[in-house]
Amino acid sequence: MRLNLLQRGFSIVSAIFLLVVLSALGAFMLTFSNVQQMTSAQDVQGAKAYQAARTGIEWGAYQIIVANSGCTGFPLNKNLFGFGLTVTCSRSGPYTEGVNTVNLYQITATASTGIVGSSTYIERQLQATLEK
Repeated sequence: MRLNLLQRGFSIVSAIFLLVVLSALGAFMLTFSNVQQMTSAQDVQGAKAYQAARTGIEWGAYQIIVANSGCTGFPLNKNLFGFGLTVTCSRSGPYTEGVNTVNLYQITATASTGIVGSSTYIERQLQATLEK
């Protein structure tokens, strides 16, 4: 039996190199997928927080315009579908515009969920100014 001395195992080095590269690529794709899932979930939570804050603004506008209660009943602290909602109101005036006397109301609604400083903390704050 004759030994082939020209074969030195070059293909095993290439195979190990390919395995390392493919493993690194797989790990990168897994990390990329996890980050994408987390940012997508945060985006949905941000949209929900925005809608909760908008609900607070609309409640405050109703209290001022329709219920004619001014800033009484503020601040409002409620839990709305898992979001802590705080609505505050401040009044300035009266101001005279021509023959009309108006008051300005500034409504601030803040909706938040999660623990401050964590990656799951979401907060949205909206402000509206009304004249009545």
